[in-house]
Parts: sequence; structure tokens; C-alpha cells
Amino acid sequence: MGDFSRGPRRDFGPREMHKAVCSECGKECEVPFKPTEGKPVFCKDCYMKRKKF
Repeated sequence: MGDFSRGPRRDFGPREMHKAVCSECGKECEVPFKPTEGKPVFCKDCYMKRKKF
């Protein structure tokens, strides 16, 4: 019997990163999802600033 007390393993390997331009500061960045046209994308710094509100 295996040890399943921690739930299923989620070992997906490295995430595929996609190049994007931050909608707030204009800096080039990489995001772990494919950007959708018409939706804003934020770099890590701008995302953290917005998340505080």
C-alpha cells in the first residue's frame, strides 16, 4: 500500500513560461500562462502592488 495521506502527487515538471509586456509599467516579463489578447498582464512587481488593495 502506498502513502496517500498527502494527496495525489502534482509533479508536472517545469512550467512553460510565455513572454509578455506588463500592462502597467511596460516592462518585458514572463508569465506562467499564455496571455489572452484584451486582458491585462502584469509583471511580478506590478502584480504584487495591485494585490495589496
